[in-house]
Amino acid sequence: QVQLVESGGGLVQPGGSLRLSCAASGFTFSNYAMRWYRQAPGKQREFVGWITRGGSTYYVDSVKGRFTISRDNAKNTLYLQMNSLKPEDTAVYYCHADYNFGYWGQGTQVTVSS
Repeated sequence: QVQLVESGGGLVQPGGSLRLSCAASGFTFSNYAMRWYRQAPGKQREFVGWITRGGSTYYVDSVKGRFTISRDNAKNTLYLQMNSLKPEDTAVYYCHADYNFGYWGQGTQVTVSS
């Protein structure tokens, strides 16, 4: 069965960095685009960015220049490098696989606070 397991979240001060990982299994990871989303308290889940199977990336304006999405197809793992973090980046971060009708991970909490 398809599994997506995020890790790497935590508490970080403003201006700090975190790298999230999403370990994928149950499908041919290299064949599918992958996405990151986030959901802040009291808000709807929002799209952060995606990476195609070929490695092209796209980001929403609010994270452009600060976040970088990458993938390691040999390890079946998706990454989200987050730099210059702001309090408004506080959210649960989810990875999503564009496989079949789509699959979600369970999420990992990122809290940006001093």
